[in-house]
Amino acid sequence: MAFGARTSGGPTRTVVTLDGECDLAVREELTATLLAAVAAARTVVVDLLHVTFIDSTGVHSLVTAHHAALAAGGRLHVTNATGPVATVLDLTGVGPLLAEPGDTVG
Repeated sequence: MAFGARTSGGPTRTVVTLDGECDLAVREELTATLLAAVAAARTVVVDLLHVTFIDSTGVHSLVTAHHAALAAGGRLHVTNATGPVATVLDLTGVGPLLAEPGDTVG
């Protein structure tokens, strides 16, 4: 499945909706998209509902953007992770770290 990323929202809250596989092949595009969203909004929500696969490079992109958001005084959350994607995020500790308040990953 091809990778896709759509960004919507404004300066206070932006949603980045990802589709497909978040792996080495799309690492640069994924990281650039997330960092651009972090630079544009105080809160970034990454919707993983349509992500079918994530590997360590995808997790690294999320963590990199999370650190950039914190450094800018903002926050990055993930939502709607299911199946194997939720499992990877939970096993790495990234799921609980980036869960929206009141939300659970998986």
